Amino acid sequence: MDLTNSRSKARGVRNAAATVIIVACFLLALVPLAWILWTVGSKGFHLLLDLNWWEQSQLGMTSRTAGGGAYHAIMGSLIIALGSAVVSVPVGVFGAIYLVEYGRGGPIARAVSFMVDILTGIPSIVAALFVYALWVTLLGFGRTGFAVSLSLVLLMVPTVLRLTEEVLRLVPNELREASAALGVPRWKTILKVVVPTAFSGIVTGVVLGLARIMGETAPLLILGPYTAAINFNPFAGNMAALPTMINQDRTESLQPAVDRTWAAALTLVLLVLVLNLLARAVARFSAVRKR
Repeated sequence: MDLTNSRSKARGVRNAAATVIIVACFLLALVPLAWILWTVGSKGFHLLLDLNWWEQSQLGMTSRTAGGGAYHAIMGSLIIALGSAVVSVPVGVFGAIYLVEYGRGGPIARAVSFMVDILTGIPSIVAALFVYALWVTLLGFGRTGFAVSLSLVLLMVPTVLRLTEEVLRLVPNELREASAALGVPRWKTILKVVVPTAFSGIVTGVVLGLARIMGETAPLLILGPYTAAINFNPFAGNMAALPTMINQDRTESLQPAVDRTWAAALTLVLLVLVLNLLARAVARFSAVRKR
């Protein structure tokens, strides 16, 4: 009995020690995150309270001039991200469906998985240089917002594909087998059973992919020159984005430019936050509809 009690006490001590270590590591990891959010928020929040920040561009503004807004950069970031998502989401989702439902470890599936692993580790500047060499140098097209979207596709596809693949593997095989037993074609089982079951996870993967590319700067510097004017056409002319707006004023020492830099950084953080909240809302709504 004493031996049992001593072992139980030893397990309790080890469990308490492990709990303390895990909680301490968690709090330690929160320190830099909280510090960054506090710094960006405290230095950039006052400009976000001005309605002009959301309605005007920086056209005609200088580093000595206070005022203007980030409307041109916000819209540019959203247009570029949307252009990337239009290509990345179908490729990533259908690629994941092939790997899970049809590939089954075949040679094509292994090749696709290998190429996705390579793309996962590619730096953003390498993707930008590849698109520049192909799109601008070889084909002769201009440096536009669409060229930036093409480079970001190479960064977004691996994230969407891998996360979608993981959630599709979590769908119970019993659902597939029950559908097949009823004589439902395989493609209809995937469309009507598998994808709706994993829909919330797929949406999360798409949003994480968008968050992955929203803050990338190298493709914008190489393929999308900054402009202070509003441009809604990703196929012609320079297009602003929040990362390049930050880069434009980051070396300035005058207070109006410094304030705009912090405000643009906070706007980017809030934009990614809104996308994540939207994804959670969509996932929750889909879960409620399933019930």
